Amino acid sequence: MKDKRAAIVLQILRQTFAMPKWTESKRKPFETLIVTAISQNTADRNTTRAFERLSNRFEIKPEVLAKAETSQIEEALKTAGLYRNKAKTIKQVSKIILEKFHGSLQPILALSLEEARETLMALPGIGPKTADVVLLFSAKQSTVPVDTHVNRVSKQLGFAPANGDYEAVRMSLQSLYDPRDYLAVHVLLIAHGRRYCKARRPLCEQCPVNIYCPSRGLWDKK
Repeated sequence: MKDKRAAIVLQILRQTFAMPKWTESKRKPFETLIVTAISQNTADRNTTRAFERLSNRFEIKPEVLAKAETSQIEEALKTAGLYRNKAKTIKQVSKIILEKFHGSLQPILALSLEEARETLMALPGIGPKTADVVLLFSAKQSTVPVDTHVNRVSKQLGFAPANGDYEAVRMSLQSLYDPRDYLAVHVLLIAHGRRYCKARRPLCEQCPVNIYCPSRGLWDKK
């Protein structure tokens, strides 16, 4: 029953939201790593501004950022939250990728999914969401990144345990959907969380999937 409901919800979300153009971008894996690291605890608009400022000042390459002054990286990232920590992370990660992986993420992305995840998460300041975003978007690996919107919406819809941690939510979603749909699941749950299933004042009456949402108490009556 849950599988059927999950399929219906995804179908409705596909009809409600267009897939954003950035999902088709040719951003390089290292650029994806950096922009995702910047996005932690930061609104999309500020993430974009910070990444643009960083890109205007430096080439987004490990060999460049590894040698950059931390203070200059900080200056570029000021629109992002926790910019000092992120500047330190970017410099450290760049050094490690330059020295240990010859300046390329390809040796990591060529590993199996679990090995690649572990290797990425071993980098300073890189958590599971950032690792999964890089693997999904840059290596077409079968994983569903879980940000705050994906976490909230999947639990509201009953697709993941209410008290589940990151891995519980990720594995629950992956069990419900085909790997070819993982990118759409990630992107569309985010879009739904921003538009309707908001953390504060969710727009339940307007929600296009409200009749399939257990939190509304309607699905169980059908």
